[in-house]
Amino acid sequence: MTDSTTHLQTYIQEQGLAESMIPVVGSLYRTRGVIVTVFGRKLMNASTIDIIKAHQQSQQVVGESINVVDTSAVLDVVSSLQPGSSRIDIGKLCYQARQLNALSDKAALRDFVAAAISDIPDSPSVLDEPRDVVLYGFGRIGRILARLMIERTTSSNPLRLRAIVVRGGRDGDLRKRASLLRRDSIHGPFNGHITIDEENSAIIANGNFIKVIYANQPEDIDYTDYGINNALIVDNTGVFKDEESLSRHLVPKGAAKVLLTAPAGGNIKNIVYGVNQHMIEDHDTIVCAASCTTNAITPVLKVINDRFGVVNGHVETVHSYTNDQNLIDNYHPAERRGRSAPLNMVLTSTGAAKAVAKALPELAGKLTGNAIRVPTPNVSMAVCNLNLGKQTTRDELNEYVRELAYNSELSQQINYSYSTEVVSTDFVGTPEPAIFDSVATIVEGDRCVLYVWYDNEFGYSTQVLRCMQHMLGLNIVNVPA
Repeated sequence: MTDSTTHLQTYIQEQGLAESMIPVVGSLYRTRGVIVTVFGRKLMNASTIDIIKAHQQSQQVVGESINVVDTSAVLDVVSSLQPGSSRIDIGKLCYQARQLNALSDKAALRDFVAAAISDIPDSPSVLDEPRDVVLYGFGRIGRILARLMIERTTSSNPLRLRAIVVRGGRDGDLRKRASLLRRDSIHGPFNGHITIDEENSAIIANGNFIKVIYANQPEDIDYTDYGINNALIVDNTGVFKDEESLSRHLVPKGAAKVLLTAPAGGNIKNIVYGVNQHMIEDHDTIVCAASCTTNAITPVLKVINDRFGVVNGHVETVHSYTNDQNLIDNYHPAERRGRSAPLNMVLTSTGAAKAVAKALPELAGKLTGNAIRVPTPNVSMAVCNLNLGKQTTRDELNEYVRELAYNSELSQQINYSYSTEVVSTDFVGTPEPAIFDSVATIVEGDRCVLYVWYDNEFGYSTQVLRCMQHMLGLNIVNVPA
């Protein structure tokens, strides 16, 4: 048998197994609330090739090859045991089972998996009843949040997108809103089915009836008129940024809590999920999910500070242009931002470096920051030039970050890149808010320069969603921990 034949037969076998995993993964999520992953990559709504590619992470995560043959066996056991709401990484479980020589023995494998998931509650939902969510504003972040919530809707997922609040109401507005949700120039087509109900002013997406409410200010709304109660209002407008203005979202009947998707002023808690979500308390009614840049740099700065100490440093953000800038030269109240965004690099400011201190108080006063807006529509980079408290080497620093990116509580916040060929568009759709470019790392004694990519739309939105879940008490067990 030739090598080419062997490779093809192996791929065909893996393809068949991956195809058989799809309905199992879907059934576990729909009926039991189980999110199945392979080395951190969700298999929910994944294609056959997505599943095969997810296994390629095994060499980086555990240092050896884990294939679909082995993970499919673990998945079959998980399915037979029918655990409750949880996030289960069958890739990591497979590796652990291999270390114990349990993969080749069905009884031993079942005993191992049963023990690994024994702490998972039996219920398919960690909440007693669904919780209503309202998106106030429907721009870039609002629409991605809508996609994320809609794609995750099942009988076991307690978060329900009940309404969207926007200004306007002109003829054709509803159809245009639905079209923008359906098609996206950066993130591609929506993975689902969308129709509109003109009579009831609603978008129906994958069976979700989403009321489109037209209002010029929060006080004009009564959410209970639409059957919405005890709702989390997610403000995507960027208009309300302090406690006084955000409190206006709590005036309408049916509203209970507010989450801001932009930097907040005053004493509002700025949360970078994975770093300081423990600060969110049940009685908090207004919380901020910080900015995309703060979410990108804070997890990386935390791990560096924990191990090496950060004496001081500077963070330069190379940021894609945003809707705040002008398409062509025109008046803008901010300096330089009036110049054409697609044609210029625009030097501007950022508060992200200072905002880090709200999540990591130990870095207060140690960082400066600036920003350059560049002519790309999405995916940005933060360049962190740091003076450390101790000397290290490039290999030591990279290996330390690699281990935490794959095997720590920050694995959902830090992605680790080891390719010498990647560019910004390769990171579109990356769910982690920070992608550590290990190839670009520079270390000299107690100084280092770190390059952190981030999808400033999608990666940030996944962090917002995690904050939403935490605010509503939707905290699920991760296996392995």
